[in-house]
Amino acid sequence: MADILLSKSNYWKRASINAALRGVNFTAPARVYIALYTSNPTDADTGQEVTGGGYTRQQVTFGDPVITERRAAVQNTADVSFPIATADQGLITHIGIRDAATGGNLLYHGAVKTPRTVLTNDLIRFLVGQLKIDEG
Repeated sequence: MADILLSKSNYWKRASINAALRGVNFTAPARVYIALYTSNPTDADTGQEVTGGGYTRQQVTFGDPVITERRAAVQNTADVSFPIATADQGLITHIGIRDAATGGNLLYHGAVKTPRTVLTNDLIRFLVGQLKIDEG
């Protein structure tokens, strides 16, 4: 899958503003996970995440932010591979970054540039640098 630029969810917008400007404590997640979606999760976290067919969210690690021209950006520092599909999983149109392996909160989301139908025995993998978060 090609580069994906991710946007903040409503949950993360509120949490970051409250922590930075209102003194509301926020505990950062120890790990974050990439989730696959068959519809747009939207800022409100309303999309349809893939279920079944051997699907599980996968942990993703981001590097230190790089600040260029007043924008801060991070990208994944290792490949992220999902288990081989044991059944058809549908057309993957979006991804999300979540704060838990199951349930939890959506932090960021974005559309994949080239949606892909995942069929039995397919493997989805994101290479180093394909997941990018850019904040201005």
